[in-house]
Amino acid sequence: MDAAHNNRQFLKRALFVCAGMFLFGFACVPMYRLACVHVLGIKVDGRPVDGAKIAGFTADPNRYVTVQFVGSVNSALAWQFAPEKRSVRVHPGELNEAWFDATNVAPKTIVGNAVPSIAPKTASLYFNKTECFCFTEQTLQAGESRRMPVKFIVDPQLPADVDTLTLSYTFYNNQEATKKLAAQERATTPAS
Repeated sequence: MDAAHNNRQFLKRALFVCAGMFLFGFACVPMYRLACVHVLGIKVDGRPVDGAKIAGFTADPNRYVTVQFVGSVNSALAWQFAPEKRSVRVHPGELNEAWFDATNVAPKTIVGNAVPSIAPKTASLYFNKTECFCFTEQTLQAGESRRMPVKFIVDPQLPADVDTLTLSYTFYNNQEATKKLAAQERATTPAS
């Protein structure tokens, strides 16, 4: 075998590995959602809770539940993201609101997606979001900051031994949407 043939073989393998890594990056968020739902038994909602379900809730004024908030970003996302308050005390059955702040510190527009999780995992069945930034892509221009609300109701049927929930969001760079947006911006920008 000659050196040129060996180099071509190596290049083919290297390109295959790079393509596989690239595709794995796109698959991380869907795989995370599947693992949460099917392996860990955690409810990951991609849409608001049905209004009929929460209409049947009655507030429990004699019980408090502490809801803690955590915000983080994946290392591939040049954003800052955090809750405005670390926790709130709520009555199960009442509509509540929390706010998160995001800032794009990159020199370009980026599209991000938030992936929620609830701990303990059994509590995920009793945490209901009526409005959430996690239901849609979030697009932030370079340097842009945004306040984003989450409206939620803790189901009054939450087991009595659970008095603290943690709502955690991790933002990921939606690389496909970001690249598509950048291509659209280049197409509409007049040449100098």
